[in-house]
Amino acid sequence: MSVMQAKDITMQFGGLTAVDKFNLTLEPHELVGLIGPNGAGKTTIFNMLTGVYVPTIGTIEIEGQSIIGKKPNEIVKMGASRTFQNIRLFKDLTAIENVKIAYHNFIDYNLAQGMFRTKKFWSEEKKAQDECFKLLEIFDMGEYADTLAKNLPYGQQRKLEIARALATEPKVLMLDEPAAGMNPNETAELMKTIHFIREKFDITVLLIEHDMKLVMGICERIIVVDYGKTIAEGSPAEIKNNPDVIRAYLGD
Repeated sequence: MSVMQAKDITMQFGGLTAVDKFNLTLEPHELVGLIGPNGAGKTTIFNMLTGVYVPTIGTIEIEGQSIIGKKPNEIVKMGASRTFQNIRLFKDLTAIENVKIAYHNFIDYNLAQGMFRTKKFWSEEKKAQDECFKLLEIFDMGEYADTLAKNLPYGQQRKLEIARALATEPKVLMLDEPAAGMNPNETAELMKTIHFIREKFDITVLLIEHDMKLVMGICERIIVVDYGKTIAEGSPAEIKNNPDVIRAYLGD
């Protein structure tokens, strides 16, 4: 069974069709890129896949279960997590507190136990602290655990956002322009990180990215959209030489 499948999803805003009959099938362990010129509809597609927008028409399923009408937090529980083009950390919280917020679905104590600080409360909090610290260490960020997110270097903030998304234990991780604002060295490190987390967590990765070196260097399959429609799909070599793709980016 595919991890995620979207069939003919369309998003209309009044008389504007932002995405037109887009189809997507993600298999387990795939690393897929979604590319296209500015305004092609890529982020709108991500927003539909994660419940921010409800498609005007079409269906979206995670492992055979429909997500249409589900809230974003419900879709996260079903196994789809994302990062954002503009970093959305809780900047006045520490790195580990940011990760713990995403880990809350796995904390097992009720309101009364939390209010009265029972043994169960402290046990669950320690478990969460330990698990989230392990996740930070995987990203070589253990030393930043108690650092406020706003004080982290830009590249570390990007890694923290990915770590937070992984704390939800997703089946599909969606990365929206993870290399935005990074220098070449940071981008090269990010490529290694994406490969690493795909293997370490055995998940499917779907990413939007404008950095063609990154996309061509790590993606096994690439989907190209323009004006809300899919114009090409294939391997990096096929996409690189596709005349429709070249025309979309460079014109006639």
